[in-house]
Amino acid sequence: MAVVFAVNGERVELREGDVDAGATLLEFLRTRTRFTGPKLGCGEGTPPPPSPPPPSLLCGCGACVVLLSAYDAASGAVSHAAASSCLTLVHALHHRAVTTTEGLGAGRGRAGLHAVHQRIAGFHASQCGFCTPGVCMSLAAALAGAEAKAGRGPEPDPPEGFARLTAAEAERAVAGNLCRCTGYRPIADACKSFAADVDLEDLGLNSFWRKGDAHASKLPRYHQGSIGVFPEFLKAEIRASSGTQQLHTLLPASAGGASAWHRPRSVEEYYEMVGSELFGGGRTKVVVGNTASGVYREAEVYDRYIDLRCIPELNLVSKEAKGVEIGAAVSISQAIEILRGEGGCSDVVFCKIADHLEKVASPFVRNTASLGGNLVMAQRDQFASDISTVLLAAGSSICIQVSSKRSTVTLEEFLQMPPCDSKTLLLSIFIPRWTSVSVLSGDRNTGGTSVLFETYRAAPRPLGNAVAYLNSAFLAQVSSDETSGNVILRELCLAFGAYGTQHAIRVRNVEKLLVGTPITASVLLEACKLLKKTIVPKEGTRHAAYRSSLAVAFLFSFLYPVIKGTLKPVKAVHLNGCVTSGTNGNPNCGPDMHVDVSLKKIDNANSGSYSNDCILEYSNQIIEINKDYHPVGIPAKKVGAELQASGEAVFVDDIPSPKDCIYGAFIYSTKPLAHVKSIELDPSLKQLKTLGIVTVKDIPERGSNVGANTIFGPEPLFGDPVTQCAGEPLGVAIAETQRFANIAAKRAVIDYGTENLDAPILSIEEAVRRCSYFETPPFLLPQKIGDFSKGMAEADQKIYSEVKLNSQYYFYMETQTALAIPDEDNCMVVYSSSQCPETAQNVIAKCLGLPCHNVRVITRRVGGGFGGKAVRSLPVATACALAAFKLQRPVRMYLDRKTDMIVTGGRHPMKICYSVGFKSDGKITALHIDLFINAGMTKDVSLIIPHNFIEALKKYNWGAFSYEAKVCKTNISTKSAMRGPGEVQGSYVAEAIIEHVASALSTDANLVRHRNIHTVETLALFHSECTEDAMGYTLPSICDQVTASENYQRRLEIVQSFNKNNKWKKRGLSFVPIVHKVLSRPTPGKVSILNDGSIAVEVGGIELGQGLWTKVKQMAAFGIGQLWPDQSQELLERIRVIQADTLSNVQGGWTTGSTTSESSCEAVRLACNILVDRLKPIKEQFQEKQGNVSWDELITKVVSHFLNYYSVAIINIQATMVGVDLSAREYYIPGPSGSYLNYGAAASEVEIDLLTGASTILRSDLIYDCGQSLNPAVDLGQVEGAFVQGIGYFMSEEYVTNSDGLLITDGTWTYKIPTVDTIPKQFNVKLLNSGPHKKRVLSSKASGEPPLLLAASVHCATREAIRAARNEPRCSGFGSSPSHFDLEVPAIMPVVKELCGLDNVERYLESLMSSI
Repeated sequence: MAVVFAVNGERVELREGDVDAGATLLEFLRTRTRFTGPKLGCGEGTPPPPSPPPPSLLCGCGACVVLLSAYDAASGAVSHAAASSCLTLVHALHHRAVTTTEGLGAGRGRAGLHAVHQRIAGFHASQCGFCTPGVCMSLAAALAGAEAKAGRGPEPDPPEGFARLTAAEAERAVAGNLCRCTGYRPIADACKSFAADVDLEDLGLNSFWRKGDAHASKLPRYHQGSIGVFPEFLKAEIRASSGTQQLHTLLPASAGGASAWHRPRSVEEYYEMVGSELFGGGRTKVVVGNTASGVYREAEVYDRYIDLRCIPELNLVSKEAKGVEIGAAVSISQAIEILRGEGGCSDVVFCKIADHLEKVASPFVRNTASLGGNLVMAQRDQFASDISTVLLAAGSSICIQVSSKRSTVTLEEFLQMPPCDSKTLLLSIFIPRWTSVSVLSGDRNTGGTSVLFETYRAAPRPLGNAVAYLNSAFLAQVSSDETSGNVILRELCLAFGAYGTQHAIRVRNVEKLLVGTPITASVLLEACKLLKKTIVPKEGTRHAAYRSSLAVAFLFSFLYPVIKGTLKPVKAVHLNGCVTSGTNGNPNCGPDMHVDVSLKKIDNANSGSYSNDCILEYSNQIIEINKDYHPVGIPAKKVGAELQASGEAVFVDDIPSPKDCIYGAFIYSTKPLAHVKSIELDPSLKQLKTLGIVTVKDIPERGSNVGANTIFGPEPLFGDPVTQCAGEPLGVAIAETQRFANIAAKRAVIDYGTENLDAPILSIEEAVRRCSYFETPPFLLPQKIGDFSKGMAEADQKIYSEVKLNSQYYFYMETQTALAIPDEDNCMVVYSSSQCPETAQNVIAKCLGLPCHNVRVITRRVGGGFGGKAVRSLPVATACALAAFKLQRPVRMYLDRKTDMIVTGGRHPMKICYSVGFKSDGKITALHIDLFINAGMTKDVSLIIPHNFIEALKKYNWGAFSYEAKVCKTNISTKSAMRGPGEVQGSYVAEAIIEHVASALSTDANLVRHRNIHTVETLALFHSECTEDAMGYTLPSICDQVTASENYQRRLEIVQSFNKNNKWKKRGLSFVPIVHKVLSRPTPGKVSILNDGSIAVEVGGIELGQGLWTKVKQMAAFGIGQLWPDQSQELLERIRVIQADTLSNVQGGWTTGSTTSESSCEAVRLACNILVDRLKPIKEQFQEKQGNVSWDELITKVVSHFLNYYSVAIINIQATMVGVDLSAREYYIPGPSGSYLNYGAAASEVEIDLLTGASTILRSDLIYDCGQSLNPAVDLGQVEGAFVQGIGYFMSEEYVTNSDGLLITDGTWTYKIPTVDTIPKQFNVKLLNSGPHKKRVLSSKASGEPPLLLAASVHCATREAIRAARNEPRCSGFGSSPSHFDLEVPAIMPVVKELCGLDNVERYLESLMSSI
């Protein structure tokens, strides 16, 4: 039987053999329809697992989100849900309607845009645009869902133009969507613009109104009912088919080897199916939502799929007095609604379970993931399930069937059973209803008892979408002892999971200790010690001691009110109808956060506990608009933002595959140093339609094994005959689909050998020991300053210490991709997502042995780069071209996220040893740095990193300054330039030194900072090539604005007061200045005026999301507009910036270093000047004859070949006009002082939880000198985005490798970039206009990289909070200097907790006992 569904209102019918049963909806949309809006950002539904697969929570990136709608023929209701299309199998969509971002609007172009598209664009919430369609659909799904729910109750209609969402709900709609560009603030504002309870004046910079002039009428109108309209034809088919019996096998296996899809209609039919001979051989996969494939990334090809969703029994919900029974196929989102509906305002347990379930994965995963599937993974695959832990504590039971035998077992018994196989079917989950007189077991009389129930989880992200380090749930029956009045635990269930164990467990030994005994400090201390011995992660679990300490912290939080004598056994109540849930939602909740609000003693109202408050509490953007060069300087909307939102923007992988196109995937080494003896495809995967492997042997005779090239030399495309690192490409697997190519590559069989090879070098220390270095050319090294020995002799104190910094992955949303198409006469056209297409052209030509004019590289836009699409994009484009050249067929490669993370490398790890001398007043007299940089296996651009590091370090006056720098050659993946390469580390190390000095002097670090900030004179000494006058050197005034204000001093006092009055939370406030040098690069610009007066512009720079096209377009309008001094001609909409083409605009160079936008603008301005000089005399001649001349009139006359033979004068004029060249090209070359300095400062306030180590950024205030901004909206977006990316580096992005140097944090579920719930709750940015400067492009300054350095303020504020914690008496076990300590980068939760004391609970309880 066919599968029938709708895509954007269009009917789709799949019949036998049309599409493989294992194909995802995303794969189908992108290869079989014209709808390419949904993007493959993480690919966590398709790539295979490592071995063994790590248990974790499914996360994903949200780029592929679509809206799934279902129609209930019985009720006539339509339900909507966001879904991850990279996990949803296309054959599971029978009678569903799919809406992509293209389907939101009424067609292509601006007229067809939906309000969601327009507001996302208008709030400047799209930069590279790759994530934008997914953001739009997550928001659209929330809007549609709110409308559907509103139809069930008597809620009032929202004001016209608004939706039924609250501002908090609108923000949470995109909590699972990742964005690497924007910093999330504008996305949150765009979402909140739909909320009925929002104050529009609180929303940030947008293109609809100016501050103080907000009104709903200025927003693009939102019409309720405009999202997810269910097609009438599909409704009719559903009604016609309802009640009819359908065959369970929808798509039988075809002769071509396609998988079969089965849909049993009953439990009996399921067992008949799995017991039949048909299922005796081959591989079978049982699915409901298929979300498990995002957790255990599969390298398998299945012969058949069994879809359980049509078994009625698995979808039933039974509500009884004793509890609720939920079918195993019910989605997690549906289960949340059921529990909330049942909980109402009376059942705390149900409501708190629902609260906790909302922290499982992302909304678009919960909507399709089943409750039973989650429990089966926990039981069978040791999945780190939150759900199993919470339901275990609630006393849940499971109904299962094994073959013909059906039984009901407790969840604890189910988890302890042998792993489930296809013979075991989980039917339903029963959750008992707990009341004030309920008991855990029926053999004890505990009348008059009350129920306490709490759930906890500690995870990197407050709103979920992250694996927990540990989760727990506790249920207790409590009552008062009639004699003593003490609170007694009559029954107790303590459940723990996700800490590195097979499954969730009950700690019965601790329960036994606590039950029946009055809870005192000594009893609780004994319980904590016993618990820590019980909760022991299995060997190899990261942060094992931290996880054990979390168990103690959560138990302490649960029972702390008891020992304080504040717990009174009362009936459970709610707080404003909403139950707080331990650390559920935000791991910052301390022991005073208890379900019983009569016991609740919250130290601070803004403690960060989960509530309906908005994620982003407040933001402010201060910009200054300069109209001297109109339209340059106005905050114009980003070019193409609407196209990106509506899915019309074309990225490389959106280009339709040419006829006979095939696909490639890298086969990479898993060994750090080994001979590669052979590479073969797994013979068991014959059905994959693979076409072979392209290796070094396939390089043409005249070509060479080169995959990248820089000014420092080439690097190989493939490791041959020896692979130099784990992650080095060895070949390319070729197949008929990208999915099959990925599977074939991961299953490739590689024969290694290590004979006659030394041990690999995997660390800086080993490289130093073996003197393994790349030589750095002396001209790249900055000058040293003064006499270091003399400076040290002048010092009152000296410090010798070191700092270690790890790597960071780019995490651009669009992974590396290329499409290579063979052309006539031995030519090759390559579409590459690259920051340097010209270099790609050169490398491809050299690899293939062709002249460069035979290779054409085209780049339209790049879905995020951050340096990773520069050198590291070259091997992908080259390998793709090589495969196409060999096979003479189009070949495309789109790296899955894991492969991209492994082969691409990232930021440079470093080790920095420093010696610093200083006076007793904090004035530094001398500094010496020994800098060791881990470059990896090849040079790339690593030899410039010492220069960048030192230049950023010189933001302070160090007195005498000297250094030694070594670039280490090691057997790890090549590291390359990443946003602020070297500068981020150098600027941070400067702060680490300043804070160490302050600690040694027991003084405020800010005083030391101010004492060592440059004067104009010392700045000239340290940065002699970037001379500044007093007006240009804005850093001192910026620092004064940040720290000398009354507001800052008041905040500092509040922080000190908070720390004095809070036991388990501490705050820190810190400010960081930056001095960042940038260098302008030569760049071409070409401006062509077409016959109709429209203007085409070509530049060397690539649009990466940084707004380069937007600024260039504004500059072109200004440049040409100079023909009219009164600025009477509006030319902005007449201009189009076109894609980079290496055979059209040569010498394009690299789009790196933050200055390409301004260099491209200057090149365009110079080209416009040429055109103005050509057109101005002609315009003046026409004006003499006919008065004012418009742009259209001028161009019409210029291009006209009509000669008026009746007037000699006119003939002469027109003869002149016919000869005008309407195209001009200019190559901008910066002068000798092409470099300049950027200044900025940030103050950040951070709150830490001493029990969990969680950090919350309460506020960040940024001031950045942007010169006279070319576009304040674009520059503001760059500042915010860079700052949040820096937060990731300093606080959350843990880059972990195995013993062979192979990256193991290789996906969205193990590598945690910031999300909307981790940015500053108050986020304020001011762009400082520092006035005119002749040496810069229209007095502008760069904004792409320098602001990232300001994120160190968050790390420094965290250090201040930890310092406050370590000064507490219970944290006295840190030696003689509790104020000085090393805080790792990133400062993840385990790091913070360890510095606050893994045993701080035990110490606190001991102090209570000693005070009695």
